[in-house]
Amino acid sequence: MSSCSSCSSAASCAHATSKGGSGNCSDPAAMQDQRIAERLGHIRHTLFVMSGKGGVGKSSVTVNSAAALARRGFKVGILDVDMHGPSVPNLLGLTGGVEMDAETGLMLPACYNENLSVISMDSLLQDKNQAILWRGPKKTAAIRQFIADVKWGDLDFLLIDSPPGTGDEHMTVMQSIPNALCVVVTTPQEISLADVRKAINFLQYTNSNVLGVVENMSGLVCPHCRQEIDLFKKGGGEELSRKYGLKFLGAVPLDPVTVVAADKGVPVVYLEEESAAKTAFLALADAIVQAVDSSLEALAGTHI
Repeated sequence: MSSCSSCSSAASCAHATSKGGSGNCSDPAAMQDQRIAERLGHIRHTLFVMSGKGGVGKSSVTVNSAAALARRGFKVGILDVDMHGPSVPNLLGLTGGVEMDAETGLMLPACYNENLSVISMDSLLQDKNQAILWRGPKKTAAIRQFIADVKWGDLDFLLIDSPPGTGDEHMTVMQSIPNALCVVVTTPQEISLADVRKAINFLQYTNSNVLGVVENMSGLVCPHCRQEIDLFKKGGGEELSRKYGLKFLGAVPLDPVTVVAADKGVPVVYLEEESAAKTAFLALADAIVQAVDSSLEALAGTHI
């Protein structure tokens, strides 16, 4: 067992404050904190993808950004903490359940390919149409177990897909992974931006690190002439970024190819044909890598 000095519960743990804290820890929460720290020690960057509003394509951005990073050669994992509406496995065409590592007893994420793996509540359900009727404490326990008891191995990026809003799931992730870098997804219109402002306020209140903002559904690409139509306006996410002094990571247009790819369970960046969405997601992955390497949050641990 690790030293008590490395445990986030050491300040309140009776074991840590007696006899120097040199023996084996028996506090379940502290032991889980140690396992979480051990798992995160193998992950270079954790990105928490969130938005204040549902229906902005957050899961699509998570999956396609992760796939684009994987295509660039990075080792990437996706943790789906949307307990009530997990969609990541469907977007990747994954139908199997969760397997266990015989040696360690840890859960093994489902592999999409050699660079991309996923863990989701959906993979634990025998009936995919079954509703999850859980209150906050049970969701918190499940998320912490997903972080502590999954054998990710060495990853360059772990992307965490969250439900809409600023609830139990978000608080649990930010408390369990305080160094996570947040990617805020919005659509250009004001009704989405209003909720995203609340999400940014939440991140400020929790002293969280924000990597940047993504504007999804930024214009519609006509499937016939390939010209863009400003269906939901454009530029709202970029303007929001300037107002709050955040980095604008990029804009992704509405593209019918994305819908076809999602129904096939294939990320758009893995389709052979070129498309506006594919180009945008590859550019977004490059922007994420650049932002992680250069951001003050990632290098110095400063907060917004």
